[in-house]
Amino acid sequence: MVFWAANIVVLAVAYLLGSIPSGYLAGRWLKGIDIREHGSRSTGATNVLRTLGKGPALAVLLVDVLKGVAAVVLARWFSPWFSSTLQGAAPVADLHMLEPWLVCLAGLAALLGHGRSIWLNFTGGKSAATGLGVLLAMSWPVGLGAAAVFGVSLALSRIVSLSSMLAAVTAIALVCFLDHPLAYRLLVLAGGVYVIMRHRANIRRLLSGTEPRLGQKS
Repeated sequence: MVFWAANIVVLAVAYLLGSIPSGYLAGRWLKGIDIREHGSRSTGATNVLRTLGKGPALAVLLVDVLKGVAAVVLARWFSPWFSSTLQGAAPVADLHMLEPWLVCLAGLAALLGHGRSIWLNFTGGKSAATGLGVLLAMSWPVGLGAAAVFGVSLALSRIVSLSSMLAAVTAIALVCFLDHPLAYRLLVLAGGVYVIMRHRANIRRLLSGTEPRLGQKS
């Protein structure tokens, strides 16, 4: 019972890490604006780039990636730490087997926090950068593969939304092809679908040919 209660605390912290509204804070601190009223109305790094410039966008991107990394690191640290504190009250092997599932849920909690931040009335960004952080911390080959596809697609198309969705699809393919626990595969599948669903408006603009390219006004 204590173990599951502690897990709930870990997931709550992962959600709160993800919910840090870095793009919104950048707009407030630098220009005194609500970035949700400008550009694409997203709090992500792409809208920060259009609204505030390259420096703030890079800082927001880095923070958003680190939010995902921190959530996974927290979940991975918790299991062995909690096992040592139990001092034989529960089988350590069983707790070790539960670690991938805790990592999975913490990663999803961070994605949910970014897209549905408690500090922004449950609005937020599209979770692509935070998802990349989760991938890099969980499985760096999958994370680097997704990042590479994102970079190549962005260089060719100059469309961030398209590149983000292609990166999500790549991550799903890689995690299924490489040897990973079932929990990790389910995380990437659920996270990838979540990121794509958050781009529904972008998909409509892509189909109509009105999606702005990098450097253009939204």
